Amino acid sequence: MKQTAKSKRPEKLTAISEVINLIDSSEYCLVLNYGGLTVSAFSELRRELVKNDSTVHVVKNSYLSRAIEKKGWDAMEQVLKGPTAVIVGSGDPAEVAKSVVTFLKKNDKASIKGAQLQDSTLNAEEVEQLSKLPSKDIMRAMLLGTMMAPATSMVRVLVAPLTGVLYVLKAKQEKDDNSAA
Repeated sequence: MKQTAKSKRPEKLTAISEVINLIDSSEYCLVLNYGGLTVSAFSELRRELVKNDSTVHVVKNSYLSRAIEKKGWDAMEQVLKGPTAVIVGSGDPAEVAKSVVTFLKKNDKASIKGAQLQDSTLNAEEVEQLSKLPSKDIMRAMLLGTMMAPATSMVRVLVAPLTGVLYVLKAKQEKDDNSAA
């Protein structure tokens, strides 16, 4: 017999809605297999993630499945197995991925299951590739530099004849100063 929403325990419904709210309010969701991590290692991960406006939460797979479904993300069947922790937030996903990958290199008992960035579902390898990307600020600076290069070159070309005239005038002035002396 299938249970209805009315027959579920209130604390269970509250927990499900909390997970749904976490996923709903986040720009991304990284999913970890945290099995084997010690409490101190998990606390270290939490401290590291705070620097990137992110948090990590242990969730039940069934609750995560409902949250993913409600958000409209692709069902990530491979991530809904084993002990699961989600990393959510509004920081730069590349920076968060760097922090997580660095943490996991020190703590080989945990692993990345996958991630969801807006409409894209990523597997563990793709999350590792994401961690190798520069941050948003660095990418913006690179883009700005690329956009400014033609303008800078054009200014140099326009100023070049004027600069040439100034050099000629300066040379003439120095010649006149030397001949007067």
